[in-house]
Amino acid sequence: MIKFLFDRDTWQEVYDSLTKNKLRSILTMVGVWWGILLLIGLLGSARGIENAFNRLFGDFATNSVFMWAQSTSQPFKGFQEGRRIQLTLTDAKKIEENVEGIEFVVPRNITRSFVSHKFLSGTFGVYGDYPLLDKVQKKKMDRGRFINQLDITDARKVVAISEDIYKQLFEKDADPIGKYIEINSINFKVIGVFKTSSTGGPRADMHIPFTTFQQIYNQGSRIGWMMITGKPEFDILQIEKDAKLLLRNLNDVHPKDKRAFGSFNLGKEFAKITGFLKGMQFLTWFVGIATLIAGVFAIGNILLITVKERTKEIGVRRALGATPFEIKRQIVVEAVFITLLAGLTGIISGGWILILIDSTIGQGDDAWMVNASVSIGVVFFALIILIILGTLIGLIPAFKATSIKPIEALREE
Repeated sequence: MIKFLFDRDTWQEVYDSLTKNKLRSILTMVGVWWGILLLIGLLGSARGIENAFNRLFGDFATNSVFMWAQSTSQPFKGFQEGRRIQLTLTDAKKIEENVEGIEFVVPRNITRSFVSHKFLSGTFGVYGDYPLLDKVQKKKMDRGRFINQLDITDARKVVAISEDIYKQLFEKDADPIGKYIEINSINFKVIGVFKTSSTGGPRADMHIPFTTFQQIYNQGSRIGWMMITGKPEFDILQIEKDAKLLLRNLNDVHPKDKRAFGSFNLGKEFAKITGFLKGMQFLTWFVGIATLIAGVFAIGNILLITVKERTKEIGVRRALGATPFEIKRQIVVEAVFITLLAGLTGIISGGWILILIDSTIGQGDDAWMVNASVSIGVVFFALIILIILGTLIGLIPAFKATSIKPIEALREE
């Protein structure tokens, strides 16, 4: 079989068969070309959307929920409706200790403050945070470091700032590490600069130790909200329900009060989008393979017509001693070659389309499609499917060709 594939006469016969009717040959390959083009284009686009989504939420631990206090909607235990709830460090500690499946609980505070450095100034968001924040919302440090445990223990006046704040408060190319900025007229030492988040949240923000925030803004044990991250094997929706139930018990809130505590479940939203992307990929494979099958059947039909036209030629070859296997082999090779040629053209066309998409709409921080591409594994899998389909569809005209008796073939006009 290997010798047959490298035989010049084999490919000369394939070439002659294709060039006898060039327009028909081209139209025959269009179906397979279009099917592969759809498959590559849609799969690459789905990957581009997934990459954009991962970049959007890449800084966060996706199995997370954000939780904050609001006001009650029902009276309970002598308290009137509309009572304002205040979360505390004790609440966060109780949740960490009593709710099953929790990996991290990160209490946080925020305020807006006037910040200045020499003659440059602005009003920015100032967060009071623990080093643990870097585990659930990764900070990509451009220089320096983030807050550490010593900063918390000693309530140091240190600050990590975003790129945007650095550009507004410091001259171009100036090294901010070790320099001091004033936050509400209090000097803070800059210990790090982190890259701007791509999540659509506050871009001009800074982080100081949680304990320092408590002292400066007289917060005591109060917290603004908390980030709760569940272990991968636990359901974040159940963790959210359990945490809210515990908070109601701790703060004397009616068990059916739905307004007292607000939340945003990132894990739930992440699951929705990943489910959509999986559905899109499944639909893409279904449409692409269905189109491929239709295109391959078209090739089979055209080969049947070709076999009919070559009846006399096949009769002569049979009379000269060609075996049925040799006839079948030649036709199957033609079918596989046409299928692969159309498929490779489709793969190249799809690749160029993805390059065009990435160079146009795939650029910028707000791009909704990033690095639209397909893996080499997908390409090889598509080629294997083409070879299998081409072989199977080639057997139909091949058996048709060998079913004709040589004497009858020679009589064919």
